[in-house]
Amino acid sequence: MTYILALDQGTTSSRAILFNESGEFIQSFQKEFDQIFPQPGWVEHDPMAIWNSQLSVAKELLDGHKAANKHQGNDIAAIAITNQRETTVLWDRTTGLPLANAIVWQDRRTTDYCESLRQTGHQALIQTKTGLIPDSYFSATKLRWLLNNIPGARARAERGELAFGTIDSWLVWNLTAGQVHATDPSNASRTMLYNIHSQDWDESLLELFDIPRAVLPKIVPSSGILGTTDSKLLGISIPIASVIGDQQAATFGQACFKPGMAKITFGTGCFMLLNTGSTPVPSVNRLLTTIGWQYPASGTHYCLEGSVFMGGATIQWLRDGLGIIQSAAEVEALARSVKDVEDTYLVPAFTGIGAPIWDGHARGTIVGMSRGTTRAHIARAALEGIALQVAGVLDAMVRDSSIDLTEIRVDGGASKNDLLMQMQADFIGIPVIRPHVTETTALGAAYLAGLATGVWRDAEQITSQWTIDRKFEPTMSSDARASKLKRWSQAVERAREWAMD
Repeated sequence: MTYILALDQGTTSSRAILFNESGEFIQSFQKEFDQIFPQPGWVEHDPMAIWNSQLSVAKELLDGHKAANKHQGNDIAAIAITNQRETTVLWDRTTGLPLANAIVWQDRRTTDYCESLRQTGHQALIQTKTGLIPDSYFSATKLRWLLNNIPGARARAERGELAFGTIDSWLVWNLTAGQVHATDPSNASRTMLYNIHSQDWDESLLELFDIPRAVLPKIVPSSGILGTTDSKLLGISIPIASVIGDQQAATFGQACFKPGMAKITFGTGCFMLLNTGSTPVPSVNRLLTTIGWQYPASGTHYCLEGSVFMGGATIQWLRDGLGIIQSAAEVEALARSVKDVEDTYLVPAFTGIGAPIWDGHARGTIVGMSRGTTRAHIARAALEGIALQVAGVLDAMVRDSSIDLTEIRVDGGASKNDLLMQMQADFIGIPVIRPHVTETTALGAAYLAGLATGVWRDAEQITSQWTIDRKFEPTMSSDARASKLKRWSQAVERAREWAMD
């Protein structure tokens, strides 16, 4: 039996997952790391905590696998890497040490600068070249901030002494002991520095953001051997055979290989991707045009994407912020204990609102409460708030693509919540399908690594391994759905008006 070791570096934890050649989940280890909030709207990670947690779970899994099979792990065909996107790290090429904390994708410190880009007429240039809109979500303004605010960083970057990377690049650098500084098109296309048409770093964008080219990683295919791990780290050298951003990886893991197929990942945020094939589809409804993946056998695939910043993180806030649940698993039972929200709406704009509104100043809001509102109503409103945000993204996506979706595939930790999945089907009016393997982010990266190393032949073989766990059919009437969506829009406007005041 041959295996792929997938490293899934997420926003709140690092995981290592083992898959066999049938695409079956074998085992995983997970380790959380601290979230750092220096001031309102700022979100940071310690890059060394990310690396140490990722290395720790990889060693734990690999050591256990070696012991169980009484060999040195020579049945591991490759390592696959998938990662939280946009999070920005700047480090010293000589010491390998970061110059500062990583600025996380959720961070809003560059919101005002992004607004100035729009006001000075740069939005069209950015959107045409990158498929993105000016927003602090993406890496370019985070990197610019680091270069401008760390003493001496800009001069050192221009001399080639520093390296920038999203988390995939940071992991590859450390796994190869500094031998490889690379990223793939799926991650590069999230930086706001990468031209998705020419498929290279764009000189005019580097000039706009004042980014020295010397700091950037080289770009390699999403599937292909780009280096090997340093043998001192895991006891053996293993080929690194895929690198891909987490949402694109989940789309690949859901076998959404044909244009018109779509998925939603319910993770820390919620991310919907629609495969548009070999042609980038420009958005007129404030969605993102992004690269899905690239590998020799199929070329470059593009996607339309809509992002909801607060998905599972909303449930974490119920636990850690409000303290109305002790664990995320409790939220479904609590929400089911009331039949409806009684006109209470929770807009989880704690880090602004993403697609298709893109308001970095909006703030979390609860409206419609009465003396009869309980923690159960708030829990149910939180779940509805997740699903209603996604419904808005889907509506924009259908209008952009002119594709009437007949189903949507779901994955991620919160997709295991049956009530949330039923709400989602009701609010979008089409079936929601959950696969047997919901670890599709890691699985997609594993499939790409396996294609590069001969574990799988082609996309058709992978498609044959995708199976359904449960299908959620919509039960809400069209009138009730329209009323709910209208009321939600009014609640969102309250969240935006608060920021204006």
